[in-house]
Amino acid sequence: MRKATGTGGKKAGTARASLLSLPNMGPVTAAKLAKIGIDTKEEFLRRDPYAVFEELREKIDPTLCRCALAGIVGAKKGVPWHKITKETAKEYEKRHPLHKWGPC
Repeated sequence: MRKATGTGGKKAGTARASLLSLPNMGPVTAAKLAKIGIDTKEEFLRRDPYAVFEELREKIDPTLCRCALAGIVGAKKGVPWHKITKETAKEYEKRHPLHKWGPC
């Protein structure tokens, strides 16, 4: 069995497990969040989800789509991503008017 990567060891695995308790949050997203210094549920919940998404796009994965945004916002709000995809995309577009969405 492989150990969780990121900030290292059992502590990182436990922290990532707390992230995984959030709706829409899977191991891939949790690993990406760890790469920008978000290792716990508490750290994630303190942040603006739109700023988190933007940081992930800039530093980790520029191909993130509106469904990924909805997953991140939904994790913060406790809402399934598919129920808020259009709403979150419109809010992101207000904040970033030059952004063009790629395919999901």
